[in-house]
Amino acid sequence: MPTRNADLHCDISQQLPIPLSAKFDCKAGEVLAVVGPSGGGKTTLLRMIAGLSSPEKGTIQCGGQDWYASEPKLHLSPQQRHIGYVPQHFGLFPHLTALENVISGLDHIPKSERKARALDWLERVNLHGLPARLPAQLSGGQRQRVALARALAREPSVLLLDEPFSAVDRETRERLYIELARLKSQLSIPVIMVTHDMNEALLLADKMILISQGNMLQQGEPFEVLSHPRNETVARQMGLRNIFHAEVSGRDEEANITWLKMGEQIIASDSAPELAIGQQVRWVIPNQGIRFNAISSGRLCRSINKLDIVIDSILVMGESVRVKASMRDVKETFNMDVPSHLATKLNLKPGLETTIALKSEQVHILES
Repeated sequence: MPTRNADLHCDISQQLPIPLSAKFDCKAGEVLAVVGPSGGGKTTLLRMIAGLSSPEKGTIQCGGQDWYASEPKLHLSPQQRHIGYVPQHFGLFPHLTALENVISGLDHIPKSERKARALDWLERVNLHGLPARLPAQLSGGQRQRVALARALAREPSVLLLDEPFSAVDRETRERLYIELARLKSQLSIPVIMVTHDMNEALLLADKMILISQGNMLQQGEPFEVLSHPRNETVARQMGLRNIFHAEVSGRDEEANITWLKMGEQIIASDSAPELAIGQQVRWVIPNQGIRFNAISSGRLCRSINKLDIVIDSILVMGESVRVKASMRDVKETFNMDVPSHLATKLNLKPGLETTIALKSEQVHILES
C-alpha cells in the first residue's frame, strides 16, 4: 500500500487557453471531489496536477517537493511526479490482457516483481480469475477496476480520478462506490476525483471544491457546502431548488437567530449575519430541512417554522414523489422529494391543504 503520507498543495491560475483559478490542499488519506458542470475546468485542473499541462502561474507541491512553479520555472513530468491517473474512459491498451495492462504501469520496479504486484492488485479490486482477459472481454465495471488497479499498483504519490464512474451503468456504479470506499480506508495518499455528480461527492468525498467557468465558487466538507452554500450560484449548482425571497424582520444576536418575513409568514434562521431590519435577502433550505407530515399527528408541534401550504402537483419518481406546493401570497414554489410510502400514508394529492415544518438550523441566508 502507498505509505507516502504526502499532502498536496495547489495554488494556480491562468487566463488562456481557458480561464482557471484554484487554490486548495488535499491531505494524505483524503478524497477531494472537484465538482462542476462540463467545460468548467475540472479536467484541465486534473491534467495540471498530473503534469500533462502547465498553468500560467502558481505552484503545485506534494510532500514538500515542488512539482510546478512559475518563478523560477519548474515543471516535473508525470513520471517524476509518480502519479496514479485513471482517465474518463479508463485508457486501457486494447491488445493487452488485464494483467498486462497493470504490468504496463510498473516500469519503476524490477521486472521480476511486476507480475506478482499486478496480480496482487487485481485481487484487491476483486478481479481474481480474470487476468488473461482482454478489455473487450470485460464489462465496463471490470475495465474500470483494471484501470484502478494499474493506477494503484504504481504506489503513486497522488491518485487522480477523472469522472471514474461515468462510463458504467447505475448498478455497477453502486458496486464501485463500495469498492472505492473500502479502498479509501487503506490509502494514505491524496485522492482527487473529478465528477459532475453531486451524489458521488456527498457519498465518497471528505472535502469538495465547487468549480464553474474556471473559478472556485466554494470549498469545504460536502454536507457543509450543501447546507451552507455561499451564494445563489453555489446553491443552484448543488442542486438546491428551494430558494426564496424574504425581508429581514428581526435579529436576536444573543440567540443567534434572524427572523425573516415571507408573505405573511415569519421564519426563523439559526444564523445572524450582519443584516439590517427591512433588508431584502435570498435564503435556501435543502430538502432534508423540510419535514412533511400531518399537523394532526402532533409531530410538528415543537417546530417554530410551520408553514401552511397547498399542494400544486405530484410526480411519482420510483421510490420517491416530487411535490410542488405553494403558500398564500408567495409567488415562489416549494419543491420537495418525499418517500413514496410517506406520500401514500399522508394521502398527498393536488389541492390538499397541509402543513410543513422547516428546520431553523437549515434555513440558510445567502450572500447577496
